[in-house]
This record gives sequence, C-alpha cells and structure tokens, in this order.
Amino acid sequence: MRLSGKKAVVTGGGSGIGKAIAEALVREGCQVAIGGRDLVKLESVKKTLNSINSDFGDYHGHIAHVVDVGELKSVERFIRFAKEEFGPIDILVNAAGVNTKTRTLADITPEQWDEVMRINAYGPYYTMQAVLAEMRARKDGLIINISSTSGKRASMLGGIAYCASKFAATATVTAAALEEGKNGIRVTSIFPGEVDTPLLDKRPAPVSAERKATMLKPEDVAEAVVFVACLPPRAHVAELVMKPTVQEYS
Repeated sequence: MRLSGKKAVVTGGGSGIGKAIAEALVREGCQVAIGGRDLVKLESVKKTLNSINSDFGDYHGHIAHVVDVGELKSVERFIRFAKEEFGPIDILVNAAGVNTKTRTLADITPEQWDEVMRINAYGPYYTMQAVLAEMRARKDGLIINISSTSGKRASMLGGIAYCASKFAATATVTAAALEEGKNGIRVTSIFPGEVDTPLLDKRPAPVSAERKATMLKPEDVAEAVVFVACLPPRAHVAELVMKPTVQEYS
C-alpha cells in the first residue's frame, strides 16, 4: 500500500495496458477513476477494482466514466467527474491509444490519420491541461504517458500515423516535464515495445500465438508505472524504455 490515499485517473482503463495499470495502482492503495469509450468494459473493470481491496478508511469505491480523449469537452467532463468524486487528482496516467490496419503513406486515408492523431497526440495534451492547475496549486503531481518505442524510433511496424502521433506525444510530454518541474510536477514517458494487448487486432496481418508469447504483457508496463509512482518527489524518471528481450531496438 505504498500509494495509500492517492487519487489516480487512468485513461484507456477498459482493457489492455490501462486496465493492468488501474489494477496495479489499486493494489498499492490508490483510489482510481478509469475512463474509456466502452462503458460495458469500464463497468466490468470497475467491479474488478472494487474487489481487489476496499479497506481505505473513507473509501467510497473506484469509479468509471465514458471519455473520448480526443474530444476536449469529453475530457473536461471526465476529469470534472473524477474531481467531484475524489477531490484533487494526484496521478494521471494516459494509457488510451489507437492504431489503424492501414499503415503506409500510400494507403492511409485522411480520416484514419486524423483519428490516430486525435487520440494519441491530442489526448495527452487535453488530459494534462485538465489536471494542471490543481497540481500547480499544490506544487505536487505525477503524470505518466504510455507511449511506444514508435515514439522514439519510426518503424514500419507501427505505421506512419502511429509513429507521427507518438512522436508528437513524446515532444508534448517532454516539454511539459521541462516546464513543470519547477512547480513540483513530474511528467514521465514510458515507451513499451511490443505488448500483447487488444491493439494487436489492428495489425495488418494476424499475430501468431508464438509471436504473442515473446511480447511484453500489460502487467509488465503496469509494474513500471508503479515503480515511477512510488519514487519520492525528489526523483523524476523523465523517460523509460522497455521492450521484449527478443525485440530489436536500434
């Protein structure tokens, strides 16, 4: 319970990495608000979170709310809901992300490009903006953005739109960290390589069970988030790259 009493918001919390992060934070004592686009999945995850541990004194349960992180008003409603239920937010984790099966410049449509950029690049900006004022006022706060090694090294695997969106997010989060360190706010980018999540369904070709077996698991990324979150305020992890042992990174 190293994070007992902390209030956390996790986007993309209905499945995959976001779900694993929410569960890991709950196990460390956080009260968690999850957001995503599928209410049925969110409610299922919320039940799981509430079953993990509910012995937090004034604990009133974890919460879920539909949010489209690429829409400013939707993000504002989600964060406002979380603040009304919890009070000030201590930890924000941006785990929402999308990709498209169409991944080359020659084939991707403007609509597909816009959707990937909207979620992956605009989303972190909108959510950080929504919690910034209160974190500044307290001189304390932690923001973690789950990016991708495609945000460090452009690749055919990620595709042109995904790489562009993740590079944009990398720059946004890095700049935010430089700006807000003096205000007591730590901002971190985590760059996972291949992870076995539902996003694999957006690969142009099916991924074999053998390939999936070599990948990171969502709980691996969740453990990295917990590591960063449990460090003392004096310690800032600006970037953390993690990849499957067999995956090249160059």
